[in-house]
Amino acid sequence: MGTSAEAPGTGPDDARPGLGAHRAGGLDDDDLDRIRTGLRQAADLHQRMHRLLDAVLSISGELELSSVLHTIADAARALVDARHGALGVLNEEGDFAELIPSGEGAEGFAALGLTPHGEGILGELVRNPRPLRVDSLASHPHAAGLPAGHPVLETLLGVPILVRGVVYGNLYLADKNDGSPFTEADESVVSALAGAAGVAIENARLYRRLREATEEFQRRLLPDLPDLGALHLEARYQPSSEIPRVGGDWYDLIRLPDGAPCLMIGDVMGHDLHAATVMSQISNMLRVIAFDEQEPPSRILHRLDEVLHRLHGGPMATVLVARLDEQGPDHWRLWWASAGHLPPLLITPDGRARYLYGGESGIPLGVDPDLPRPDHHETVTSGSTLLLFTDGLIEHPRHSLDRGMGDLARVAEAMTGRPLPDLCDALLGHRGGVFHDDVALLALRLAP
Repeated sequence: MGTSAEAPGTGPDDARPGLGAHRAGGLDDDDLDRIRTGLRQAADLHQRMHRLLDAVLSISGELELSSVLHTIADAARALVDARHGALGVLNEEGDFAELIPSGEGAEGFAALGLTPHGEGILGELVRNPRPLRVDSLASHPHAAGLPAGHPVLETLLGVPILVRGVVYGNLYLADKNDGSPFTEADESVVSALAGAAGVAIENARLYRRLREATEEFQRRLLPDLPDLGALHLEARYQPSSEIPRVGGDWYDLIRLPDGAPCLMIGDVMGHDLHAATVMSQISNMLRVIAFDEQEPPSRILHRLDEVLHRLHGGPMATVLVARLDEQGPDHWRLWWASAGHLPPLLITPDGRARYLYGGESGIPLGVDPDLPRPDHHETVTSGSTLLLFTDGLIEHPRHSLDRGMGDLARVAEAMTGRPLPDLCDALLGHRGGVFHDDVALLALRLAP
């Protein structure tokens, strides 16, 4: 019998890779390469869009202008994997105010104190606010010499930050980490980020203006201190370092009809504009009641709590009211009552600091106006210093109140004999000027 014929499609030629599939109407190697390239490009585009979304969210999550600007510079540089980045910021008059660097050598670059101007390549963005890509800075016709200490740059991508035709600044990105020039895709994604950045800058500036106006409003609610002769006075108000920078802390001091000084300090529950409004109501009401009742301090607090319940539903607040009665040429009687407030801190002339707990501190305002609050007494000698303050001065999220009070007392002891303004500045500065709540501080020194 003879050898049977080979079945169709199983000959030697059909064993070569790709040939049989091509003949059958399938994909050859070039087609597969194009598909792989397309899939890689789609994956790169997806990752790029994901990074862009993350960058936009990080920018939009900030309200403090300084944080917004640094976040924009860092996000733009990371988005295109650039070695160097900077944000040239325009002020509200349209002039360049500062240059915020990002990436390699950012600290040294910032120390140069350089800002873009209308010359050289960077001037192109100033004169014509539209995206700019340069593959070789050295050969560009508008290239200008870099300042001493400036890193050598090879490629550049510049994108203006605009909102409704208003230029807020320019993004400058130089030298991708892989050595390649910036692409049209890089320009597109940074331009998209720049649009979100402009809105974020505008919002941050609006917030800053609102915050400054609110802080000014709250400061204007605080009184000017009277001249008490031998009783030296100093006061401080410090808004919280955190948003919102407005709250319900206040201090006050008035002369009662019998001539005795009446010291008041308080803290409304809450940390917002509502708390500041309630603070204004309570402090004004307390002035009138203290002037009318005069003594004892516990009676003043009882009347205040009673009126607040009837007129305003009993807002929660801590308050301390104290009066000083002269007992002789060298000593005074301090008479005070507390509605859940922190005790006064007394620094004696020999430099010892102690808190005047006086037993029960009393309950805060807004709980029950019928519950009693005790009065306390202390003899204070000339040369002593008395401090009344709110809890923002001692609070820290990682420390106990006892530790905060101990730290404050040690700072006060170390400042014995120093002028009263220096003491107040030291008390505010002992935590690096960072406060998680508002601070009101009232200091009184009995001159020897």
